[in-house]
Amino acid sequence: MTNITYRAVQVGDQLPKLAVDITAKLITATAIASRDYQNVHHDQDAARALGSPNIFMNILTTNGFVGRYVTDWTGALGVLKKVAIKLGAPNYPGDTMQMSGEVVAKNDVDQSVELKVIGTNDIGHHVVGEVVVVLP
Repeated sequence: MTNITYRAVQVGDQLPKLAVDITAKLITATAIASRDYQNVHHDQDAARALGSPNIFMNILTTNGFVGRYVTDWTGALGVLKKVAIKLGAPNYPGDTMQMSGEVVAKNDVDQSVELKVIGTNDIGHHVVGEVVVVLP
């Protein structure tokens, strides 16, 4: 794995895209792992009773995927300083979330980089986020 350095990054740089296949197993396992036992993340009948066509991914999983996406790009030496996300379209089993990102600002004082991260599926934007990461 390559470590991205602060000097190598420029505003406007695009992060490599990442496709995340969304499965019922992924949704259920990550909800349980994050101790989110809300039934809409593991019980299809309960989700449908509330108007959803299927179970859907929880926000903690989405937040984890945003962090993973950024640290996959930075390498092991990147330190997440801020992750602020907004959810949109749900991720359902069978979806593929396409993640993309862009460098929108650099801060010479602490060698941090601000990123805009977007995760989309066939319905629209699942997540839009601002991430600040400190680089070596």
